[in-house]
Amino acid sequence: MQEVNSELPQIPDSSNNTDGISSESLNDLTQDALSVIEGEINSLNNGVGMRDISHLGVIELRGTDVLDFLHRISTNSIKQIVKGEVVKTIFTTEKGRVIDTASILNLDDYQLLICSQEHHEKMMIWLRKYVISDDVKLSNINGKYTLLEVLGPQADSFMTLISGNIVNNIPPNTVKIINTEGIIFFLMKHFDHNGQLIYWILADPLYAQKLIRYMIENRGPFDFSLVGESAYSLFRIEHGIPMAPYEINDSHNPHELGLMKLVSNNKGCYIGQEVIARLETYDKVQNHLCGFFISNGFIEEGNNLVFDENNLEAGQITSSIYSNRFKKQLGIGFVKRKYFEDGKILYARGKGDDLIKISVKRLPFKK
Repeated sequence: MQEVNSELPQIPDSSNNTDGISSESLNDLTQDALSVIEGEINSLNNGVGMRDISHLGVIELRGTDVLDFLHRISTNSIKQIVKGEVVKTIFTTEKGRVIDTASILNLDDYQLLICSQEHHEKMMIWLRKYVISDDVKLSNINGKYTLLEVLGPQADSFMTLISGNIVNNIPPNTVKIINTEGIIFFLMKHFDHNGQLIYWILADPLYAQKLIRYMIENRGPFDFSLVGESAYSLFRIEHGIPMAPYEINDSHNPHELGLMKLVSNNKGCYIGQEVIARLETYDKVQNHLCGFFISNGFIEEGNNLVFDENNLEAGQITSSIYSNRFKKQLGIGFVKRKYFEDGKILYARGKGDDLIKISVKRLPFKK
């Protein structure tokens, strides 16, 4: 394979991690830019897209006590995971609030913890706080690897085309070393928030560039696109995927975020365990992640409170975007328990304090 040159196609920049495009800012984009975003969205919904997620926090852990340590301070069962296994877990405060979600990759001699960019520093501080006499050494290795995400309904078939039948032999929630035409990388198969199969590729930056070139040149019949953050933000809101720092933060617990699948009920104590268990036992979950159809007007980006017909606070919109697919502005956020009903009418404030009618929708959105 030839050396990569400066004309190598690049994945659209992900460093400016905004929450997508508002209905107003759509007017400021050229038709060509809108066409590019629509093409990327079409690949995510109907084909296969690849995005650069190297902005995520990557922490390397070494030592004989790493798995015991992570098992003790996070929600999922980590202690017995074997070489090549991947487990998603949540780190919570003593009050059961979410610090961040993370993927743990067991590479035998060491482990990698991949968390959000926004909570990366907080995670480092939190982990170091609980390393007392444990044989655990933490290192921030952001920038050492390129991390790519391959997703969409054709992702599985596309990765088989690129790397061969070995992809079919990789069980979900595992990571394997792959050699594709001399390009060596870690390939991780796992699932997104809605249970859709996705792939993560972890590689040396030079190998990652070669792999991107190889994928573009060998895409075959697949609708394959390199995806930027504007398109992904629209995709993730349309599909109701919570994201840090908008939804995943220490204002909420795993119950409210719909993340209890990342909480093991068969392990011993962990930080926040008593509170999280009590919320379920006594049916005390107060808020629920949900979607919003915004019927008229425009909701500005940022946290927006929503109210009922009596002007009582009912919840908040944490992410919003205009969806061409639904022909309206969508939001995701949280409502109090008594308002968590599909089609429930609530209200928000727009520009000039205009009253905007919204309706609650269970996620993911459906046409």
